[in-house]
Amino acid sequence: MFITGASRGIGAATAQRAAADGWSVGIGYNSRSDAADEVAEACRAAGAQTVSIQVDVADETGVIAAFDAVTDALGPISSVIVNAGILFEVCRLDEMSLDRVRRVMDVNVLGAFLCAREAVLRMSTRHGGSGGTIVNVGSAAAYLGSANEFIDYAASKGAMDTMTIGLAREVADEGIRVNCVRPGLIDTTIHADAGVPDRVELLKGNIPMQRGGTPDEVADLILYLAGDRSTYVTGSLINVSGGR
Repeated sequence: MFITGASRGIGAATAQRAAADGWSVGIGYNSRSDAADEVAEACRAAGAQTVSIQVDVADETGVIAAFDAVTDALGPISSVIVNAGILFEVCRLDEMSLDRVRRVMDVNVLGAFLCAREAVLRMSTRHGGSGGTIVNVGSAAAYLGSANEFIDYAASKGAMDTMTIGLAREVADEGIRVNCVRPGLIDTTIHADAGVPDRVELLKGNIPMQRGGTPDEVADLILYLAGDRSTYVTGSLINVSGGR
């Protein structure tokens, strides 16, 4: 299994739970090498073979090299979790710079396409692979819109929804299943990136379950879709949002 954005939050939780379930785990990270090392150590403690790979998913050459490095270290990849993503501080669209929007789209959209492409090239029976799974980590923002917060991020996750549906249909007869998990308000450090570290606490009253979710709750669904308990599930967009 190769997980992008695995040094914190949902990606880190998925890596550690995957290791406990017996997966070998490739840990992709961009800048937090210390955090990635901690996740890798936890995976090894669970008995998993693990490798950490630095990669900016918006860089094509880097993505190809990362997939090659994971394959060299752990063997053929059978599941890819497309989790890396970014957002910036809360603001309105009319306050956003072009550089900000471009970076969000480069990482969240182009990065997802690049990672999915490399997964298909390695796993598809059309290319000599043995099949596998792709799980995209989207967001409830895709259908909520994130007005007055980060419409750019919401739009990028909407693109991931569409890619999931199209790619699932494209490779369904090539041994690959593609699904998307759409987390809602999850208690991770991404809210600090938006300049609102207590965002979950502030907004939990809008959630029918009256609480934020945990990274482990999302990771459990990701691993269900990645493994062999969901063999007739593809092209699905599944919310993990407490009913919101």
